[in-house]
Amino acid sequence: MRTDQKTDPKAKEEMKDDYSFDRVPVEKRNMGWFSITNITFGIATAIFYFQMGSVMALQFGAVNAIISAIYAIIVAGILGTIIAYLSAKSGMNVNLLSRGGFGYIGASLTSFIYASNFIMYCAFEGMILVAAVHEFLPSIPVWLLIIIFGSAVIPLNWFGIKQLDKLQKWSLPIFGVFLITTIVVAFNRTSVYDGNFWAFMPEGVQAGGTALLLCIGMQHGIMGLTALLASDYARFLKPKDIKLGSVMIGFVPQVFCFGVMGGLGIWFGIRLGESNPGVYIVSLLGLGGALFTLLTQLRINITNIYSASLSLSNFFENVFKFKPGRRFWIVVAGVISMALMLGGILDHLDSAMTFQGVFLLTWAAILVTDSLVVKKILKIGPGFYEARQENLYKWNPVGVIPLITASVLGTIAALGYMGTFLQSTAAFFAAILASILTVIFAVLTKGKYYSKCQAENKSEKDYLAS
Repeated sequence: MRTDQKTDPKAKEEMKDDYSFDRVPVEKRNMGWFSITNITFGIATAIFYFQMGSVMALQFGAVNAIISAIYAIIVAGILGTIIAYLSAKSGMNVNLLSRGGFGYIGASLTSFIYASNFIMYCAFEGMILVAAVHEFLPSIPVWLLIIIFGSAVIPLNWFGIKQLDKLQKWSLPIFGVFLITTIVVAFNRTSVYDGNFWAFMPEGVQAGGTALLLCIGMQHGIMGLTALLASDYARFLKPKDIKLGSVMIGFVPQVFCFGVMGGLGIWFGIRLGESNPGVYIVSLLGLGGALFTLLTQLRINITNIYSASLSLSNFFENVFKFKPGRRFWIVVAGVISMALMLGGILDHLDSAMTFQGVFLLTWAAILVTDSLVVKKILKIGPGFYEARQENLYKWNPVGVIPLITASVLGTIAALGYMGTFLQSTAAFFAAILASILTVIFAVLTKGKYYSKCQAENKSEKDYLAS
């Protein structure tokens, strides 16, 4: 059964622009690398990275926070570049790329968890915005701010990838002006710490060791997401831009996420003695700080809701044959994120990020291992990616068993049951384990469960690993 059968005209029209259920055809891959990189900067400019940098620096010292940021740039940058390349070459996002390696039901489960991650991050980012505005206007109830700003991302997502490109283009220069202003004002504010910021170390904390591992563990909570997220946009990349575009889309935003924004967060936190950017940005700029936070958080949350809507579309189409269209899922994702904010999601931030870091980094590792090792080196399974259900099995043990096994063991490690070292490196441990298991099960199954039959009429351009 083709994925576009028995679909109402409105849903078909949406799929023409967003391709929730199938690859983007070559003639529709017409966006330049600059436009797509600009969209991904909506993610890279989130104030959440300020908060991570500030928290790590104040708790574990600037040196440990800086080293962990370098680690995050390298690992997430490499994973992001490879995934962006696979998406640009195939015209598929990670939900569709996973269908062959996991089976179409197995990939649906990853899509559902992926969507839940984006919805949770939308709630986290939304609460930073709410805290900033409430800091400036305490007379407005928090619940009302949640509803106002939680609802705002829905219409901003209504027209898909083209609208996202326009929104991020005009808002990026404004973001730059606000960012420079914040840096200048903070620089002219007397620092609460007398020495150079990179020399700051809390009492009883040393460079390296447990403190560094704890910083790396915090980075794992977001690294997998930033690496995977590139695929939702790289699939629209012009074929002639694939090589340069993959690096620009997959690697450069990681430098800005963890290096620029995270690094500034370290500096702001130490200089101002405060870890919450929603508080210190407003204290620096007043109304301007509230507007700055509003701009950055809307930029990130429209991308969160966009990716969540694609993943929910995939899950319900595969499992329940329910295809109301991506706009329906925009509303659903927005409403759920508001419910999480009203329910106090920030109280469970550490637990949520622990699971997300383990699962998402594991998933990214499986996708990369499947492409580079299983398909490219071992020549197991088809050299292309298939997304059509009629050509797929429900489950493929090559992806499903490593994902479940590594995620469960990684979560157990993250909870501290395997010692301090693995607790702090649980996501990395799970990713390495998943990669090894992916190769083992590919060899054992001989690639039997990737596809029911050899797809016909495949051009050479569809082969990624031949």
